[in-house]
Amino acid sequence: MSNNHAKRRLPPLGALTAFEAAARHQSFSRAAQELHLTHGAISRAVAQIEERIGVELFVRRNRRVYLTTAGQRLLKTTSESLDALSHTVEEIHRHNSASPFLTVSCEPSLAMRWLMPRLGAFRELCPGLNIDLRMAGGSIDLLSENCDIAIRRMDFKVKADYQVTRLCSELAGPVCSKAYWESVQQDLNKASWLHSRTRPNAWDEWKSAYGMEKMIPNNEQHFDHFFYTLQAAQDQLGIAIGSAPLVSDDLKIQRLIAPLGMQPTGCDYALLTLDELNSDPRIAAFSNWLLEQVTR
Repeated sequence: MSNNHAKRRLPPLGALTAFEAAARHQSFSRAAQELHLTHGAISRAVAQIEERIGVELFVRRNRRVYLTTAGQRLLKTTSESLDALSHTVEEIHRHNSASPFLTVSCEPSLAMRWLMPRLGAFRELCPGLNIDLRMAGGSIDLLSENCDIAIRRMDFKVKADYQVTRLCSELAGPVCSKAYWESVQQDLNKASWLHSRTRPNAWDEWKSAYGMEKMIPNNEQHFDHFFYTLQAAQDQLGIAIGSAPLVSDDLKIQRLIAPLGMQPTGCDYALLTLDELNSDPRIAAFSNWLLEQVTR
């Protein structure tokens, strides 16, 4: 057996990851929570390393753990090694432009009501690039979630190292079917107000913008998601606060109307990427196509 081979007889990476978390927190319980493992799994991983190297890494006293001198040395090296691995994996992920797939994370309502109806046109334009569409909203870790690009409503703080490319401004206002608006005699007070639990403040924000804070509807109905609220408005169940671009197609063909108009909310939709758009031909093709779509 060569010396080089002997040097590579390291504990499993999973055990080292568990040790690093336990050593950093100086708590097996906190490490278990961070890694979504059990306390016993962390304890076994540490014991595996200790058995392999024949040295105790922690001193256990009164249900608490403290790093030994050997544990402190191993923590320093393990942390540096895991950081280096993470950096290398990130670099590989960022520059894998040869992949025939592009993983896109998009706000669910925007995906269903605006993006998906247009993806057929993108496939015709770039038949060799397959879009892996994942629906999610809010903050995102592109690297850990294995996404190349995210389309988001910018109502949260973005990581400082992300590239943010503005798509369009959001517009909002009450929307309903033309028949429903006529059935309530074009009177907002007589309408049933439709609410979304994912955007619970939509009506209050609209009322505040128009100085109508004291207005109280006669009837209200709540839905779990913004998409369902808009569908309910389309099905003549009431009037909802709709936003463009989500309802842009509906307004064009008058499936919905905005009888009181739509105004900017002060919030934008944007693309989030790890690097500049042109650094990856897949991202460049998709983002350029998206930017053309929002200007139509």
